[in-house]
Amino acid sequence: MPQITLTDGTVIEAPNGKRLVLAIEDGGVDIMHQCGGNAHCTTCRVHILEGEPQRMSAAEKNRLEARGLLGEVRLSCQILCFQDLTLEVINHVSTSGERDPGPRPADNVTPFPTWLTKPY
Repeated sequence: MPQITLTDGTVIEAPNGKRLVLAIEDGGVDIMHQCGGNAHCTTCRVHILEGEPQRMSAAEKNRLEARGLLGEVRLSCQILCFQDLTLEVINHVSTSGERDPGPRPADNVTPFPTWLTKPY
C-alpha cells in the first residue's frame, strides 16, 4: 500500500489506485477541491517533493499550462496512488476562508483521463 507523507508530518496509507485527493482527505487533511476533482479549479494543488508520478492526465497538463503552473505543482485530483509520495498540500479549507472543500470527487479520475508520460 502506498504511503503518502505530508510536510506537516502526517502519514497516510493509501490503497493502490485511489485518487490522491481522496487519500489525503480521507486521511484527515482538509485539502481543497472546489471543482469536485475535475481538473478545473486547481485548488487541490500539491507540491511533490519525492516520488513524482511518471504520468499525467491531459486535463491536468492543459489546466496547469493555462495557469502557468506546469512543472511547479500537480493536481491531486488527477493522480492515482501507486507509489510512495512526499508532498505539501497547498490549499487547506482552514486557511481558505471557504466553509467547505467543495464537492467530494468521484472515486475515478474525471474527466476520463488520457494519460501522458514524461516528458509531458
